[in-house]
Order: sequence, then C-alpha cells, then structure tokens
Amino acid sequence: MLVYDQPIGQPGPGAPKALARTLAGFSVQELGHLLWRRRAAIAVAGLICACAAVAVGKSLTPKYSATAQLYVDPRELNLVDRELTPRSQDISGLAMVVDSQARVITSNSVLLKVIQDTHLDQDPEFGGESKSTIGKLLGLFGIETHSAGDDKLGQMAALEALSRHISVKKPDRTFIVDIDVWSRDPAKAAMLANAISNAYLAESRSSQATAARRATTDLSGRLKELQQRLRDAENALAVYKAQNNFVGSQDTQISDQQLSSGSQRLAAAHALTLDAQAKYDQIEASRRASTDVGAIPEALQSPTVANLRSQYAEARKHYAEMAGELGPLHPALHQMEKQVDDLHRTINEEIDRFAQSARNDLTRARDFEASLGRALETQKRQSVQLSQASVRLRELEREADASRDLYQSFLKRSRETEEQESLNTSSARIIGEATVPQRRTFPPAMSLLAMVGFALGALAAAGWMVAADQSSPGSTEPEPARSPTKPSAAQPSSASPQPQAAAIALVKKPLIARLQQSDVMRTLGAILASGGIADLTQIGWPTLRMGLPPTAFSNAMRDMRAPLARRSAADTTPVIAVIGAGATEDRSIAALNIALAAARDGAKVLMVDADHLTHALSDKVNRNRVGESETGRSGWLHIGARLSGASKPSDMIETANGISVLPIVKGAGDTRASDTLHKAIAEARSSGGYDLVILDGPAMPWSPADHNLFDEASGLIAILPASLDINGCMEDIIAALGGMEHRLIGVVLNELAPVAIHRQRNRQYA
Repeated sequence: MLVYDQPIGQPGPGAPKALARTLAGFSVQELGHLLWRRRAAIAVAGLICACAAVAVGKSLTPKYSATAQLYVDPRELNLVDRELTPRSQDISGLAMVVDSQARVITSNSVLLKVIQDTHLDQDPEFGGESKSTIGKLLGLFGIETHSAGDDKLGQMAALEALSRHISVKKPDRTFIVDIDVWSRDPAKAAMLANAISNAYLAESRSSQATAARRATTDLSGRLKELQQRLRDAENALAVYKAQNNFVGSQDTQISDQQLSSGSQRLAAAHALTLDAQAKYDQIEASRRASTDVGAIPEALQSPTVANLRSQYAEARKHYAEMAGELGPLHPALHQMEKQVDDLHRTINEEIDRFAQSARNDLTRARDFEASLGRALETQKRQSVQLSQASVRLRELEREADASRDLYQSFLKRSRETEEQESLNTSSARIIGEATVPQRRTFPPAMSLLAMVGFALGALAAAGWMVAADQSSPGSTEPEPARSPTKPSAAQPSSASPQPQAAAIALVKKPLIARLQQSDVMRTLGAILASGGIADLTQIGWPTLRMGLPPTAFSNAMRDMRAPLARRSAADTTPVIAVIGAGATEDRSIAALNIALAAARDGAKVLMVDADHLTHALSDKVNRNRVGESETGRSGWLHIGARLSGASKPSDMIETANGISVLPIVKGAGDTRASDTLHKAIAEARSSGGYDLVILDGPAMPWSPADHNLFDEASGLIAILPASLDINGCMEDIIAALGGMEHRLIGVVLNELAPVAIHRQRNRQYA
C-alpha cells in the first residue's frame, strides 16, 4: 500500500556499530590495586585532616541565630473613609510596599530604639567597653566617668555592629518578613530579634500618629478663613437675586422653562406642517402624473374608496367578459362601459375630497405654526434681557458653591484626621516570636567537620599517590585497548554518509480534494438549451458554479495540474486519466467537474470517454441524438458537432465551456476502442490546439490494454465516493495499479449525493 508519510524505497545501510571506549592512559583495574595497596596511608591522612578540622572548629567563635516572623500586610485596616496615603492594590505595588517595610526594619530609627531599650552600647559584643572595678564603684554613688559625647559614639558603634548582626529576608510572593539576628549568646539572639520586632511596630504606630497630628493641625488652621469666605459669598448672591427679581427654582428660571416649552411646541407644529405639506404634495403629484391616485395611503385606508375600487374591478371584469362574447356595438356592452366610467369618476371625486382635506390641514398647520413663532419671539426677547443679568448671577453662584465645597471638604477631613490620630490602622503583627536556639549555626557540628576533613584528606592522599606512581621512572603505561576488528577502507564512515536519495524512487503524497454539494449546481437536462453551441452545465449532472469565485475544489485542481508540466515533455499536451471505484457515473461526474475547473482557468480541454464498458459520458451527451434520423434534425448537444478538419474526429462535440468531448465508439471491440483512444491522444498532442486531455476511465477492473493507456497518461486522479469505505477503495486502486502508483497525483473525495431521479421516455418534464 502507498504510504503517505514517507517516500517509497528501501532503507539505506545501517550505521556501523559503535566501538567500545577504552581508557587511553591507565587501567582502572591497576588504579584500584594501587589505592588498595596504599589504603593504610590514605586512612591515616584522612584521620589527620579530620582531627585538624575538629580543632579548627573548636577554635572558632560560635554563632547562634534566632528568627522572628512579621506579617506586613500593605492593605491596612479601613477604619475611616480615606487614608492619609493612597493604598496600592496591584500585585507589583503591594510587593514594593512590603519590600519598603522590610528596609524600615533595619532603619536607624528602629535600631537606635532597640539599642536604647536593651543597652547594647554597653555590651562588649556590640562595641561597648567593660567597666573597671573603680568605675563600677563610682557608678554605685551616681558618678559617671564618661561624657555625653562618649555615649553618642558608643551608640553609633553599637548601631554599626547591630546592623552586621541582622539579616531581613522576605520570601517570594508572600507578605512574611523574617528577622534573623545572630549572637554569641543564644538568649541574646532571641531577645534582640523580639526587640527589633516590637520596635518596628512601635515605630509604625508612632509615624502614623505623627502624620495624622500634623495633618489635623494644618487643616484646622484654615477652617475659620474658609468659613468667613463662604458667608460673604452667600450674602452677595442673595442680595443680587433680590435686586434683579430672579424668580424660579434652584435649577432653572420660569422664563427659561417657558422658552423651552415654546420651542418644543414650535418644533412639533413645524413637524405637523411638514407632514401636511408632504401629504398634500403626494396627492397633487399623483393627480398631475395621471397615475393611479387611489394608491395614496388615505385612499387605501378609506372603506369607501376600497368599496368603489372593488366595484370598479368587478365592472371591468364583466366588461372584459362581455367584450369577448358580444360585438363592439352591442347595447349591453355600451351600458357596462358607461357603468365602468361612472365608477372611475366617482373614485376620482372621492380622491379630490382627500386632496381638499389635505389642503385644509396644511393651511391650519401653517397658521398654528406662525402663531407659535410669534409667541416664541416675544419670549426670546424677555429671555435675552434676563440672560444679560444672569451672567453676574452665575458667577456669584459658582463662587458660593466653590467656597461651600472647599469648606465642607476641609471640615470633614479635619475631623477624620483628628480621629485617625488615636487609631492604629496598621495590620502588621508578629506571627512568630524568636525562641532561644538550641543549635549553633556556625561552625557546623564536629561530626560533620570530621567527616568532611576525613574525605578531603583521603582524596588528597589518593591523588598524590596516583601522581607519584605515574611520574616514577619505572612505571609503564599500558597499551590502549584496541578493537578486534578495524573498519575497512572501502566501508563508508558514519560521520560522512553517502547520499542515497538519488537511488530511491520517491513517490510524494498525492493531493486530496473534496467535491461537495456547495461546489456544484443541478439543472434539468436540455431545458435551458436554446440554439448555438452546447453547454455541458445543462446536461442534468451536478456541475461547478461557474459564475462564483473559485472554490476550494477549483484551487485544489489547480494544484494537481501543476506537477503535470514537470512530468510531461516540452511542447507536449499533458494527459490526465480519471480512475475510481464504485459507480461509474460518479466517476464521470467528477471527471466532468475536473474538466470544467481547468476550463475556468483558461485552458482548452479535450475530454475523451475511455470507459468502453459503461460509457456513461457518451450516453449522456448523445441522449438527444437518438431521434436524429427520424426527425431530420440534430439534438441540442449535436449542434456544431461535425467539424471539418483532419485533426479532429468527426464525432467530436464542441461546447460553450471551452471543452471538446469525444464520445466512445459503441459496439467496437476492446482492440478497436483502445486504438481509437491512442489515436485521439496522439492527434490531440500533435495538433497543439489543446492545453489538457482528460480521459474518463477506464473502469475497474483494468485489462492489459488499459494499463498501456496509463503509460501515455501524465498523471492519474482517483475518485473515491464518500458513501463507500475510502481506505478500502484506495487500497484496491493501488493494488490494481501495480507499479504505476507513482503516477497518482491526486485523490478526489466525491461527497455529492447520487442522482436518484431517472427520466422516463415519452414524458415531458418542466
């Protein structure tokens, strides 16, 4: 079976087996023997290094580390509506707040408070000086031997030393801050870690209270000034309103309300005038144009006009019937004609009444609009006078509103900050107090130091012994291990494989197209034919929609025809054989659509019926040629069929689609049919008048003559009906092709519904 995912061909020769690697300079077995012989020396060296490591560890100053954990939530408690500082809500902003608070923990203000609370400036570990016996005795009597400057220097030294003993860490994606403090005394380390946590919380509360107190003081100092400014603005506004007689609500004046109402009424009156004018113009235009004036909306909605038009239609109907039965001079006919005229005149009179009513409505609407316009002009003049006076009024109102808003804002904010001074809105808290560490962090345990020293000493001794053995004069280097077999010079190397693509026959994956219901249209055979050249889209088969833009099927056919130019010789017309499984009519329909797709792209196509068993295409195009000998005239498909010229067969049919159809010779044997096909292909190629030759068939199973026909084809296209097993049909086609599957250039999945209607003879179809 044809494998689509890889080329067909035998695989290349396998890569040579990898050679076993060997050590070039020494043998692992000899190295093991050497280290085993020197095992005592190596063990002694390891023990010496282990003892040295333990001695060094004992001489180092121990360090004990204690950790306190703080939860620093940047989203502080919302105890009031607004805070002094804006809160950050995005993730990056929250992380920056926590990082900033971690830096505050190690700030000088926090550490100095810790030093003052714990008296670290007197601790020798943090730079303090131990007092002598005389100093201690003087201290009992309240006599200090050092000055204030010395105290300041001691605090700075303790601050620098404490900074080196502190490490603040914040795990990623958390609000947890770890405060690590190390000291020589484990209890002192825990005490300092807790002292730093408490000092940070106290400093946070103090900074918030200080900021709130300062804001309250600044805001309260402006309240009296803002209150006096608001009182002056409201007094000036009240005096101006009384002087200019402004009457109305707070939002609008009475004059403005009247002007707005008058404008709305004038707009509504103008709309009514336009409606009446349009109605009147429509009626007059219908009357002047001498058209059916009863088509206006008023006439259509009038029951009187509807009754008259019904009577008029009935009278005209009787008149037409009598005119067909009686002569033009018959009295009854003249009476009916008079009755028709009377009804028509009555309808026109009714329409005239509609026109007069529309004229009266137009006059009334114009008068009403004019009266409203005059009243509006009077209101406008009054509004202009008040508007000139309201300029100053609006200015005073804006000034009063601004003063009122500013005063209320300052008053409210002053009260909020005053209350916030006594509140603690910080959500930072201690979630883990530091405990006295039980193990030191440095140096490591003596057992670990002993093991590390022993391992390093043993490795150093082993390396020195191997180096000494290799550099001794009596040592000989073993030969490198060799492979028992050497690659032959004629054998190709794996690093530079020879190309084998030229020696393997490759078959590319055929293109796949789908012929769907949306690509085609269905017509009734011979219904639309009307003289001239035949049209293949009117033979009753589903054919491509030629007037629409190219579909996916047309584009796929264009891609399938592209390799034919490379496979065919120069100046040779390519030949495509359409083969398939299932019903032969499905294959012929698909072949016809393949030809139409090529013709749509501008190619001149010769379509040959190569199915000498079922010849479905020939039966379809020759159906209307059966009665030619009896009626003496040709069918619609035979118009212009017999062309002169030695290069074209006499039965060839020229169509309006740019396609020539050559039916099969019925009743001929396989040999004659095969000779006819070969001759037709040869003539088409020699004439040079065709761009493409499409063979419909032959049908399966194929004979040796059919395989000879495939030799002349440049490519094969397989038609697979979607109603059958597509994989099974494809396997049958490839198995029947034998060694010619490389000529397969495409596969068409025919998803068209089969034609279920079979015409009966001697019946007419509309």
